[in-house]
Amino acid sequence: MKLELKLPVLALVDSDPYGLKILSVYGCGLKNMSYDSANLTTPDIKWLGIRPCDLDKYKIPEQCRLTMTDQDIKTGKEMLEEDFVKKNPKWVEELTLMVKTKQKAEIQALSTFGFQYLSETYLPLKLQEQDWI
Repeated sequence: MKLELKLPVLALVDSDPYGLKILSVYGCGLKNMSYDSANLTTPDIKWLGIRPCDLDKYKIPEQCRLTMTDQDIKTGKEMLEEDFVKKNPKWVEELTLMVKTKQKAEIQALSTFGFQYLSETYLPLKLQEQDWI
């Protein structure tokens, strides 16, 4: 799809440090698989969501937001030191916001607005606005 149709590769992950960690694996691969990363990665992958700024933008209710654990915060700070993350200032901004607010959310938080909200509202808006980083 990327090569033939020239479509961006977008990632829909949880708004937590582990979501960004998953994104980085698709982007740069696993360290123990670095010998074959050129064949297994998409370095220009984009973070579609759910991002920390989306929590307020889409009015995710407080009861759907989760408080980050000490381990989450530690992982977030470690991710801020990763070269793959540092290459994208907007990712750094989002991850810094997450660590600062100590809030995270799973994609399922969007279902508070209904089971079809993700597919009928959130994703169409994000795609139409090209709201990815």
